[in-house]
Amino acid sequence: MSQYPLPPVAPSVTAELVEALSPRLRKRLDAGVAKLAARPVVREGDTVRIAVDDDTDLVLDATGGAVTRADAIRCGCLLAPDCLHRAAAASAAPVAEDIADSAPAQPTAEAASPPPDAETTRAPETAGTTESAAPAQLAAARTVYDAAAAVLEAGADGSGAVLQAELLRAAHTARLAGLPRVAAAAVSVVNGVRAARSADPAHRLPDLADALRTVLGMAYRLPFATGQDLAELRAGVRMPYTPDGSLRLYGLFSEPVLTTTGYAGAVTWTADAQGRLYTVSDVAPGGPGRATGAADRAVRIGDTALTHRELSRAGLAVSGATVSPTGRLGAGAGVRAVRAAGAAWSAEPLDRLWAVPVGEQVAHALGGGHGLLFLDVTLAGTVREATGDRLLADCAGLAVRLVVAHDDPALPYRDNLRLLAAARGSRLRIVARLVPGPLPRALLLAAEHPARPGDRVDLGLDRLQHADLPTQAAPTPAAPAPPVDEAPLHLLRRRVHQAVSGGRRVLGFPDSGAGDGGRLRRVGLATAGDLLDGLGAAAADRSRDAFGRLLPADTDRFARAWLAAAVYTGEVERALCAAAWGADAEVLATPR
Repeated sequence: MSQYPLPPVAPSVTAELVEALSPRLRKRLDAGVAKLAARPVVREGDTVRIAVDDDTDLVLDATGGAVTRADAIRCGCLLAPDCLHRAAAASAAPVAEDIADSAPAQPTAEAASPPPDAETTRAPETAGTTESAAPAQLAAARTVYDAAAAVLEAGADGSGAVLQAELLRAAHTARLAGLPRVAAAAVSVVNGVRAARSADPAHRLPDLADALRTVLGMAYRLPFATGQDLAELRAGVRMPYTPDGSLRLYGLFSEPVLTTTGYAGAVTWTADAQGRLYTVSDVAPGGPGRATGAADRAVRIGDTALTHRELSRAGLAVSGATVSPTGRLGAGAGVRAVRAAGAAWSAEPLDRLWAVPVGEQVAHALGGGHGLLFLDVTLAGTVREATGDRLLADCAGLAVRLVVAHDDPALPYRDNLRLLAAARGSRLRIVARLVPGPLPRALLLAAEHPARPGDRVDLGLDRLQHADLPTQAAPTPAAPAPPVDEAPLHLLRRRVHQAVSGGRRVLGFPDSGAGDGGRLRRVGLATAGDLLDGLGAAAADRSRDAFGRLLPADTDRFARAWLAAAVYTGEVERALCAAAWGADAEVLATPR
């Protein structure tokens, strides 16, 4: 049974059902989730029925699209309502998004205390700047921090349904306290952990590490935040839509969306005459089938009958437009839209997107922009790396590694990249998404057709055939990756990622990473070496009592050591990425 047939369940419902279990049943919860996943599911409207056995059914009432009450999950077994089945179903279902952000709690002028055992000292406040987080927000942030630290302590491999439920309860508490961004970050960690434990093709360990770094960082910063920093931490997740008058848009490409949270659909990117990007999306609960099928559904804006696939090559005239700060088009009742002529990538106004220097595009992406890169490349075959083959392309003298945007086999990304490797020497315009790292790397999203100039291919939706290639030559064998003289930051990054996957115990083995700190210091990365040594010491620090028994681990110390290493790694990788693309000067001047 896939998680996708199950309706989303509110975080508070999952937390309530798991908390109500006896200690004995909590130990059996993960096995119960796995067992329930193998049972047949029948969906009738808003009701989902799971056959627990031949005589017992488990019913989920998702009126409104999600399960928002604990009594909406009913079981017919003899132990109900305190049975394992209800908690297992909630733990197996996708996490429901909040219907609306909570109103922020009223701040107080009272100075906030730092988290217990915090080592950072609050900076002196300037005159007149005394606003700080409310007591309820401080308590909620501490709860989120502790729950996320417990997940880090156990790692994704050891973070079963009980730890996930504790983090979901903390997320619910943060939302009620007026911290929707912190709550959303906590939920994203739960989704990432579930994807890791279920071997979801969409799971990426770096993404889970980033999610953990985000939630721990936000929860840790809140007690010290004032002014704009505090306002950003308490801001809502949902972006407000503002009127933007009339727009003339030109389709660029469409990409499928398939998330670890149980949502799927399509997003179509468009641009106006000045090169500003706008998106039209259709994302809802679903699986791979919805991700591939949404491209042929009509876009949800105005009365137009254009599908996402058609809009990616056509145009749109919009009146009464509403737009979010990220460029997403609203679909309110006052919005009108009609089909218009599109434009080729090589013609105005879309041509100007490729005219922007690569360094400026990377600087914009690293500075918090949309992350898209519009590149002119020459395909140069494949290169073999430790994580698989990569399509190599020359971009203005840079050797760019083009990577599969999504690993799910239902999407044609991987097959398309394998075929493009046979078009070695072809010069194409492409759209890619930047992957920060010490080497030029990007996720390939769309490209010009290799044999038909003027046509383009959405690589996550359209499937290339051998007949589409300029020659029938077979792809050249992948060559080993050429040696690259780069800073050995991977020594620290590897430990950061290992902790996320396996928890403290992976880093606490004797002689684990011995000598790596010294190697980092010898190449001038003294801070990285100190952070690596500190992370290892925090992982191995297990005191014993007078009888030789291990005392409880210092979870807070390990979380702080890991957070420092993760933040440092991210910032150094950002700088190395900028330098690799020739954008270091621009990035240093770009506000984040």
